[in-house]
Amino acid sequence: MRYVFSFVLASLLALVSPVLAQDSDAEAVPELQILQADSIDLNDFLWVARPLIVFADSPADPRFSEQLELIERRPTPLLERDVVVILDSDRSSESALRTQLRPRGFMLVIMGKDGEVELRKPAPWNVREITRTIDKMPLRQQEIRAGE
Repeated sequence: MRYVFSFVLASLLALVSPVLAQDSDAEAVPELQILQADSIDLNDFLWVARPLIVFADSPADPRFSEQLELIERRPTPLLERDVVVILDSDRSSESALRTQLRPRGFMLVIMGKDGEVELRKPAPWNVREITRTIDKMPLRQQEIRAGE
């Protein structure tokens, strides 16, 4: 009986060890999606992701640079909330987003998964402020209660 137990235990360890080693090596760290607005259709994100749109008249706008830096510094909380960042820093492009949301200079827009504009801000916000706003949205509250 002792030999059977030892054999079963050894077999189990032999099967589990490579799987555990493979999982630790293959764990891919998801990256925050940062997309350009020129070919974006917001309908692609309905019920899938929360668009966070950053508008500026030029990529040289210091508020645009500051907002990007704030987002890139702490991407994990945004990933946890299914955020997709969309950038539009070309005033002359007249993208569909610019036509729909009509920014004037720098503007930060937070949209819900339902496609509704939840917040517009004329100044950069840090990730903490953005996530607090997202966490107050009704759909996010449902996700939190359901344990995602």
